Amino acid sequence: MSHTVQKGSAQGAPAPAGAVDPRLLVREQGVKGYLTEFKRKIRGGELGSIPVVLGLVAIGIIFQSLDESFLSAGSLSNISVYIAGQGIMAVGIVFVLLLGEIDLSVGSVAGVGAAIWAVLSVTNGMGDLQSVLIAVAAGALIGGLHGFFFAKVGVPAFVVTLAGFLGWSGLQIWLMGSEGSINTPSGSIVENLTNYYFSDVAAAYGLAGAAVALYFLAMVLDSRRRRAAGLLHRPFGEVLFRAGLLAAVAFTAAYQLNQSRGLPLALVLFLAVLVLADFVVRRTTYGRQIFAVGGNAEAARRAGINVEKIRITVFMIAGLLAAFGGLFIASQSGGATKSLGAGNVLMSVIAAAVIGGTSLFGGRGKIWSALLGMLVIQSIQQGLNLLGMASEIQYMITGAVLLAAVVIDSVSRRTQKSAGRT
Repeated sequence: MSHTVQKGSAQGAPAPAGAVDPRLLVREQGVKGYLTEFKRKIRGGELGSIPVVLGLVAIGIIFQSLDESFLSAGSLSNISVYIAGQGIMAVGIVFVLLLGEIDLSVGSVAGVGAAIWAVLSVTNGMGDLQSVLIAVAAGALIGGLHGFFFAKVGVPAFVVTLAGFLGWSGLQIWLMGSEGSINTPSGSIVENLTNYYFSDVAAAYGLAGAAVALYFLAMVLDSRRRRAAGLLHRPFGEVLFRAGLLAAVAFTAAYQLNQSRGLPLALVLFLAVLVLADFVVRRTTYGRQIFAVGGNAEAARRAGINVEKIRITVFMIAGLLAAFGGLFIASQSGGATKSLGAGNVLMSVIAAAVIGGTSLFGGRGKIWSALLGMLVIQSIQQGLNLLGMASEIQYMITGAVLLAAVVIDSVSRRTQKSAGRT
């Protein structure tokens, strides 16, 4: 992070006293500096994850007051499993949204992935792991095809993926044949995706401890690297505070999971996808190029970035994760069907990315948006199910939350623009 240099007037007059880079307040004033910086970000429209976190707190309070079982160990365990499949698909959507594009085909790609696995593994007796890998690879190939027509031919992503939504839905129905559904074999990889739990309490606590330790180590190393380069860096006190906050959340979650059936395999795989994707986006040249293309494709092209390559590979990632998520949905529903991935799957996946804080306008967002957004959507569904509410009520409430997220995003961008930060 570079320092902002305040220039004087045309006559060389010194900059106003209040024009100091506000980020320096963090270093100079400690806690008071953090508060000043926080207020500056709010005024500048940099809301980050604040709205969704406050939303999750409100959801927890409201539903717990209406039904005391909402925050029970069993209920939270169910939420942790239910968010995995669509959450993995939402990670792919985050990649696409960072480009400022949309992918309307993820639901049908999920259905095709599940259908390919079922036909190969169950109907034709191919090895379970081999069938899973082929299904996921098929999703990546489909995404690459979408990306080719978008990046090379120039067809808008909306049109390409809408055509894909229709075409792949037809392929899914054709693959499933006259039976219409293929049940998941007992003990198969796909069945275990959402039905296997690590019952030993050490598993959940070990994962929580490892996550906190790695997070703490990563922040310490990053702070040292930035300090050695003469850049602004987090004080050690902030590092300890952030690690402590994560530890409180992680170990509380581990305790709750252990009160039920243990650590779900589905949650472990979802978190692994999140960590890997977050590393790619934030710590690699490829990730920075995604943000550059999403922010201004023409400027990225002039900077030497292969825009077509970035677009094609991003849609490949979305397709791969859609097919992988489809296997989770098949596991959860007991098998592959002609309708898997239909219904509200597409809207839930897109809504999760947007509700979690990823901008629809490109160039801004985080991979962890997929987790936060899915937690909001699944928490609402879980709470309404406990209250016996009809599905149409769930759709209306989720739609209202999605609209609120888009409004917040639009207002935030407008505020940042007026503050000169975009």
